[in-house]
Amino acid sequence: MTISTTHPTAAESGTFAVGGDLVVNRLGFGAMRVTGPGIWGAPADPSRARATLALVPELGVNYIDTADSYGPFVSEDLTREVLHPYPGLVIATKGGLTRHGPNKWLPVGRPEYLRQCVLMSMRRLGVDRIDLWQLHRIDARVPRDEQFSAIAEMQKDGLIRHVGLSEVNVEEIEAAQRYFTVATVQNQYNLVDRKSEAVLDYCERQNIGFIPWFPLAAGKLSEPGSVLSAAAKRLNATPSQVALAWTLKRSKVMLPIPGTSSPEHLRENVAAATIELSDEEFDALDGAGKLVGE
Repeated sequence: MTISTTHPTAAESGTFAVGGDLVVNRLGFGAMRVTGPGIWGAPADPSRARATLALVPELGVNYIDTADSYGPFVSEDLTREVLHPYPGLVIATKGGLTRHGPNKWLPVGRPEYLRQCVLMSMRRLGVDRIDLWQLHRIDARVPRDEQFSAIAEMQKDGLIRHVGLSEVNVEEIEAAQRYFTVATVQNQYNLVDRKSEAVLDYCERQNIGFIPWFPLAAGKLSEPGSVLSAAAKRLNATPSQVALAWTLKRSKVMLPIPGTSSPEHLRENVAAATIELSDEEFDALDGAGKLVGE
């Protein structure tokens, strides 16, 4: 087990080629938290949120994941304000969820709405094409083939370079693959939430980028005396950093996107890329995580 302390950057997390041609450092940044409480409205400290976004590329993070529903629109607007024209960056966004208040998320998958999502995200981000656009949720009220067909048409029209899906199972990925190549899958996944293991294994076999959201969560494993807390103490790291390091080691297609509106927290997250867990440490954490998550 080792941990580097000299100017850590996300480059130390290794790289992955999204869609086979967009090479990014595996440790990315989730831009959901540069918004207000409940992911609603402007951030409580806008200048701090802007400073966090400005620091992202300085720390070697070149993949940023946002969505039109974050705010809504706040995250995309701030991302453009601070980082446009995005030199060396891949900006991914999502559409298909509507907002009706703090912590309220309702899917709308009508084809005309999905096209509107893409066009408006292009305008807010200031781009002629979205490098990676992800369907935030499949709308159960709309035939999924209609949603997939609309996305395929937008890709054919040159509005989208690569397509991703969020919160899907293997069967849904395979159904979507009949319309377009699925470049990424974004599901909740972390050391103690392992419901998407089958999806991750499928993505690894297919070389599909797997973007775990909520990657720092560790639940009871963060408590004193746990395997995680003991490992963190040995490594002179935080439990969250070790949980993130475990995520990176779990799979070569893993693209974690921890989010924050704090420059200090961002530096802490990026430093996790330098933590090298031994196979024994990884296995111990893996087993403990599965037990806690059962």
